Amino acid sequence: MTPDTSGADQAAPLHVQRDARGVVTLTLNDPARFNALGGEMLAALQQALDDVARDESARVVVLAAQGKAFCAGHNLKEMAAHPDLAWYQRLFSQCSRVMLSIHQLPVPVIAQVQGMATAAGCQLVAQCDLAVAAEHATFATSGIHYGLFCATPSVPLVRNVPAKRAMEMLLTGDFIDAPTALAQGLLNRVVPAANLSAEVEQLVQSILDKPRVAVAMGKALVYQQRELGMGAAYQLAGQTMAANMMDAAAQEGAQAFAEKRRPSWKA
Repeated sequence: MTPDTSGADQAAPLHVQRDARGVVTLTLNDPARFNALGGEMLAALQQALDDVARDESARVVVLAAQGKAFCAGHNLKEMAAHPDLAWYQRLFSQCSRVMLSIHQLPVPVIAQVQGMATAAGCQLVAQCDLAVAAEHATFATSGIHYGLFCATPSVPLVRNVPAKRAMEMLLTGDFIDAPTALAQGLLNRVVPAANLSAEVEQLVQSILDKPRVAVAMGKALVYQQRELGMGAAYQLAGQTMAANMMDAAAQEGAQAFAEKRRPSWKA
């Protein structure tokens, strides 16, 4: 990827890079604090996600990190220094807004997990639409070790991992390795660390080969229908498919199928 580093601050908690294809890479850049989700990091993530939401040329977001850890969740030292209910409510509201922004983006978000992801860091992985990890990466909802049940991380976790597996992670705080996370549904792929970027790029390219409008409709539909009963889900899915079929991209796809040729999507 060719980075857009104009005006970039190398000391900033988040590096934002955008290439000519519309691939936006957000790199957590606070390795000394294990890329903890403090107020500054969350604000930077929110701004970057808001920018992507407004950018109709954006196609995919890759969420990566610098250092040994992907993200260690909230900074417990910082939290201990602010024993105030209103402060905690603001922090968790800020974090939840970031997670919902990932959920609501019209483009897929891929977690590129090079190391440990704990508590809200594990939440971040679970919240992304897709996740690829290095084989040495580890995952835990470890707040329970410090008397804090990982309540907000449980929201996307139980929507990715079977209920009893999720509850075991939440109640014990024990780490699971990448192969286990893959088997339990938290990850899409696990690869050697040296192949991590290439594996993510393969997913990125596969998404770029598809029409943006169909991807956006599909992402929204999958998450909406999951919260509905079966009948309402089918009704919503049928309406979505009908609207999708009216789009020029689907019309071109159907015509290409009939003519036995590859579709030619408009940029």
